[in-house]
Amino acid sequence: MDGTRGRPIRCKGAICRKFGEPLVIEEIEVAPPKPFEARIRILCTSLCHSDVTFWKMDGPLLQLPIILGHEAVGVVESVGEGVEGLKEEDTVVPVFLGSCEECRDCESEKSNMCSKFAFKLGVGMPRDGTSRFRDGKGETVHNFLCVSSFAEYTVVDIAHLVKIDCGIPVDKACLLSCGVSTGIGAAWKVAEVHKGSSVVIFGLGSIGLAVAEGARLRGASKIIGVDLNTEKFTVGKQFGVTHFVNPKECSQDKPVHEVIKEMTDGGADYSFECIGLASLMNDAFLSCRSGVGKTVILGVEMHGAPLSINSFELLRGKSVMGCLFGGMKPKSDIPLLAQRYLDKELNLDSFITHEVNLEDINKAFDLLQQGKSLRCIIWM
Repeated sequence: MDGTRGRPIRCKGAICRKFGEPLVIEEIEVAPPKPFEARIRILCTSLCHSDVTFWKMDGPLLQLPIILGHEAVGVVESVGEGVEGLKEEDTVVPVFLGSCEECRDCESEKSNMCSKFAFKLGVGMPRDGTSRFRDGKGETVHNFLCVSSFAEYTVVDIAHLVKIDCGIPVDKACLLSCGVSTGIGAAWKVAEVHKGSSVVIFGLGSIGLAVAEGARLRGASKIIGVDLNTEKFTVGKQFGVTHFVNPKECSQDKPVHEVIKEMTDGGADYSFECIGLASLMNDAFLSCRSGVGKTVILGVEMHGAPLSINSFELLRGKSVMGCLFGGMKPKSDIPLLAQRYLDKELNLDSFITHEVNLEDINKAFDLLQQGKSLRCIIWM
């Protein structure tokens, strides 16, 4: 490490140069870390659906060229001035959600939204807004979600790094940096699913399955998966799904929320929307029980449509809530999840369905878009 400390590193990175087109493997230059930053050697990363969403999103939120990726695990190569608690060779999980551990919200048990490092879709480092990447021509390559893990090396602010020292396999640790933690946290910390309760999950992708896993661990007695792909029921059983509904098989006289109400004797105690469609958010809300039902929104509405719900239904005592990263506090909760995996309580293995090398990263995009993959591990 001494040979690279304080100097730029040349390595490979997968660059998005045009929205929706295959990523290009190029040689990039990664600058040394500035104060309160660490340069990370990525061991492996995985493809989250959010990466695909923004890869397709031709709009003002992101600037090209950009290095995507935000679900990863790596090893600290070097640290900048002022960094405490991290040293070279430490294993870390980068997280898109920052945490200063000192502000009012970080100290609160009710919030995981740091007020100092507020979540935003900026393209630069959180403290100065600049990039640490250059391409072979010396031109700026932008940062994504404060992580940019589709490269052999990246630079991450310490507010976005979680140290992992419990010995969990790195590919399993990788899963905890976004989707799996989000789903489990939604069941545990946001909804607070209780033993013997009924749960309905709209969308059995990785996040929906993680919600099921969280609900299973909390002792839910009935976990209903709703998906257009009937094969997802077989997959879902590994994570605790007990019943399945395919909306295409529901009659026009009995919409999906009526089917759910019949299955749960009046409505599910907890309802989760994990896809990102306003119509399904409304279905999820209508599927939960009057008086006590909680609806948790995890998916960003993919078309920008507003959520419209019946106020009379709301007055019946139902509630609707959203969550980012499942309400989890990354620096304290991710190590706890890692330990629960080592204690053989948490099922992470079943999320990994494919593995590729960095050179084949576009295959991971194809697999996810074709519905053939939950999580594809991309090895560096």
